[in-house]
Amino acid sequence: MQHVEQQAGADAPTAANRASLLEQAEKCLAGPRMRKIFPILCWLPSYKREDLASDLTAGTIVAIMLIPQSMAYALLAGLPPQMGLYASILPLIVYAIFGTSRSLGVGPVAIVSLMVSSTLLPMAQPNSAEYIGLAVALSLLSGFILIALGAIKAGFFTNFMSHPVIAGFTSAAAIIIAFSQFKYLLGIEIGRSSFIPTILWETAHKLDTIHVPTLLIAVASLVLLFGRNRIGASLQRSGLIDDFAADMLPKAMPLVVVVMATGLVWWLGLADKGVKIVGEIPQGLPGIALPALDLGMVEKLFVGAFLIAVVGFLESVSVARTLASKRRQKIVPDQELVAMGASNIASALTGGYPVAGSFSRSSVNFASGARTQLSGLVTVLVVIVTLLVLTPALYNLPKATLAAIIVVAVSSLVDFHPVSHMWKYMKLDAVSFLATFAAVLLLGVEEGILAGMALSIVFFLWRTSQPNLVELGRLGETQLYRDARSHEVTTYDNLLMLRVDMSLYFANAAHLEDHVLRYVADHPKVEHFVLVCSSVNMIDASALETLESLQSRLKAAGVTMHLAAVKTSILRRLKSIDFFTKLEPGRIYQSAHDAAEALAKKPAASDPPPVREAA
Repeated sequence: MQHVEQQAGADAPTAANRASLLEQAEKCLAGPRMRKIFPILCWLPSYKREDLASDLTAGTIVAIMLIPQSMAYALLAGLPPQMGLYASILPLIVYAIFGTSRSLGVGPVAIVSLMVSSTLLPMAQPNSAEYIGLAVALSLLSGFILIALGAIKAGFFTNFMSHPVIAGFTSAAAIIIAFSQFKYLLGIEIGRSSFIPTILWETAHKLDTIHVPTLLIAVASLVLLFGRNRIGASLQRSGLIDDFAADMLPKAMPLVVVVMATGLVWWLGLADKGVKIVGEIPQGLPGIALPALDLGMVEKLFVGAFLIAVVGFLESVSVARTLASKRRQKIVPDQELVAMGASNIASALTGGYPVAGSFSRSSVNFASGARTQLSGLVTVLVVIVTLLVLTPALYNLPKATLAAIIVVAVSSLVDFHPVSHMWKYMKLDAVSFLATFAAVLLLGVEEGILAGMALSIVFFLWRTSQPNLVELGRLGETQLYRDARSHEVTTYDNLLMLRVDMSLYFANAAHLEDHVLRYVADHPKVEHFVLVCSSVNMIDASALETLESLQSRLKAAGVTMHLAAVKTSILRRLKSIDFFTKLEPGRIYQSAHDAAEALAKKPAASDPPPVREAA
């Protein structure tokens, strides 16, 4: 990641042309409708020859990563390895046409693969024809959901999955993924499960059946993959490789490990001695066919497809935004929904399974100098060559090596550092993280993320149901009014000035009403109540009804209600329903100071004004 940021800094445009690049991107994406639908028209007609070498290099490097990863992730999803390769062809081409990111690497990813497995395991046996058909249908349905969300510009909907929920889900899912690979790393027979206690229990009862050659292959693969950066640096210091090779080796290490492990299994005949291998991978390109998808299948798959669509989109757009910001490029989330939806449909048409944007491959693509999505098309060419020519060479590829690739890929996703930061800043967010993390581990992937989403919404409603209510007082002789709890300000016995630091809606209006009525009951000298609306951006129908009720109850108690600093959009709505007449004799003031000047009883010259001490 450090290398990615360093490279990004080197590739970033200078201050002189940053604004120009951003302006060009915005002008293109805001131009004719065809360019909005097909963002490829923004970069392809003006493609520069000097960018070709960078795109060729980046595309080749990403392909070196993608080929072993795609097969490994297919294994994780409970699918034949070739389906990972199939999902790495047409989706990349489609995204290059519809996507707005220049660097996003689309294809199979670990989290989505786990979600595919957890969705389909209750329905069919992994690797069976029924299971494969459901996986393809899942990709098609996810694509339709994403396109529908994009068509109605509903990208905002994904905001209901807060960062703590996503972080908790990702960390828990990564742990489940790692534990699910025990059977391949140890060479033992245990059932597929997303529940860690079940995996550990079965593993503990099968320790006496560990296959030693498989374990040695797994350990060697893990050592090489986890130590790839140190190995490259060590070889560079010893003078055995140059700077370019030292930079390339960590990126190419998964492929190096695949070649070494496959060669070792073939040379020693380890497949005949019990080492599990991927076996025959069909040679040739996949055909194009429309998957079967009936109403009954939609009902069974919809929840899983929806969650896969949303999680995959969130992962993709977060990566795309991060990389685009480093080069002052623009990402259009609603168009990304369409692009990812079309990519998933394309995957289904060619016998693949759901895809998303990969953080690791996108980062490598960016760091390797990719300028446009042509780099993705180069990656496709390498995958096609692999399917046409190289699949026989993968026959002896041990599953233990693919499992090691998965474990290393997801290890960076487990991150508890944000928890302490969240706990210090806002404890409810930390609770959301931990609750989602625990729910995913204890309840399952789909149930856990749904529980996390529900919990984050409940916490949001609870927080916003108790808005910050600030009693205002005048700061010295100025026209500034500040919180009486935090500043030495002048307040007035006959006047309550209250600022609501939040929009008013059905969940919090009653809290405001209760607070004002209690205050008036405790302070019999109050004659006027001024609601300062400088922080209120919206008042919904329920809150408006509460305000009308509050005005009537205050009036009955001899207190007049007024408004101050009301925003124009709210004033326009209030005027449309003749609220001003209902408010009489109350008024609407331009500012808190105007209200105080008109309503406050000034103390006699011999009496000092009441001053509220700072808390």
